[in-house]
Amino acid sequence: MTWVITKLCIDCKDIECVEVCPVDCIYDLTTSDDKYPNQLYIHPDECIDCAACEPACPWEAIYQDEAVPEIFQEDTQINAQVFEDHQPDEFTTKPTPLRQQPSKDEVEENKKKWGFT
Repeated sequence: MTWVITKLCIDCKDIECVEVCPVDCIYDLTTSDDKYPNQLYIHPDECIDCAACEPACPWEAIYQDEAVPEIFQEDTQINAQVFEDHQPDEFTTKPTPLRQQPSKDEVEENKKKWGFT
């Protein structure tokens, strides 16, 4: 079992999840690739299923793979595929945050943007 970062992270990338991950399995893609959105990704082979990342994510973007909401099901495959399509040197475990500490209203607005209400 693993955890998945959904598109609720796109253009948000608060790094609290990265900071609490005990095995450094949360990555940012450092190269430009239109196939993959500007968000963080959890390496499915490195995740130890500790669940530390989920409550740390203020954007509520992280789900256990079996519990990913239907609207975000494609994100599970995208989250795994990015690591097959890119070399390890194209990732970092020290991403630069884009939007930190969102308000409750910002979180709800982001969910609505992606059709998740």
